[in-house]
Amino acid sequence: MTWFKNLQIFRLPAPWAVTAEQLSATLLPHKFASVGSNELMRQGWDSPRPDGDLVHTINRQYLLKLSTEKRLLPAKVINQAAKARAAEMEEAQGFAPGKKAMKELKERVADDLLPRAFPVASSTRVWIDPVNGWLVVDAPGASKADEVIKLLLKAVDKLPLESLRVQRSPVAVMTQWLEQDDAPAGFTVDMEATMRASGGGKAQVQYKRHTLEADEVKRHIGAGKQCTRLAMTWDSKISFVLDETLSIKSIKALDVISEKESSTKNDEERFESDMMLMTGELAKMMTDVVAALGGEAIA
Repeated sequence: MTWFKNLQIFRLPAPWAVTAEQLSATLLPHKFASVGSNELMRQGWDSPRPDGDLVHTINRQYLLKLSTEKRLLPAKVINQAAKARAAEMEEAQGFAPGKKAMKELKERVADDLLPRAFPVASSTRVWIDPVNGWLVVDAPGASKADEVIKLLLKAVDKLPLESLRVQRSPVAVMTQWLEQDDAPAGFTVDMEATMRASGGGKAQVQYKRHTLEADEVKRHIGAGKQCTRLAMTWDSKISFVLDETLSIKSIKALDVISEKESSTKNDEERFESDMMLMTGELAKMMTDVVAALGGEAIA
């Protein structure tokens, strides 16, 4: 199993008393089906494992997959075909089609080209930890996560889902860590950061594979810049980037984790082992990240 690369984190009640079987039955009416010849896009819930259930479960952890299939129909292709047809119309009728006629022509061209457009598939995974109340979308940004959550809420009526909120601003805390040259217990600061000014100019400094020298960083902070993105390592096991929106990105399991991975030859056993390892370690890491940010905000 490939580890999640990004964590868009949401909260459920802990424990969340919905079984995998109940959740799978709820998702079934929204199961994925391939895009039709006259459709531009289709989305739906798919089996995370070949020929498996819609909710794959191991050690009381759930894995879901949202599949998307889109037909590629670039605007450039539509415009070129419409331009050619417009030229034919102009030659036949003696004048070029007007603005309204051209818009209708493009729509007809798009409808004609759609069945021949090439379908492209993609998927987004969702991990639910009903024991500890985590729901995590493996998406690089909030917009993609929101799209997934919208479809999940459509399928699961009255899903008690909330955004993760913490007591302290990630920007303020990350800036403090750099200013004091002191990472929270269990974490180390790595060689990547973004510091941005809050003024109208939005001046920023980026460090990539570069040591964050304390004196230099303090000068930037003194000039009004704050840390909006910081690379860190948790417990010498997992490296990641924390950003100002509380997203955790660029996750990488380090060698100490890789050495624990199952050496079994059976693909299914390897998948199960990797899923148990990933969910177990990431759940502990997220708990520690939240604690380092002052704990969860009280409603």
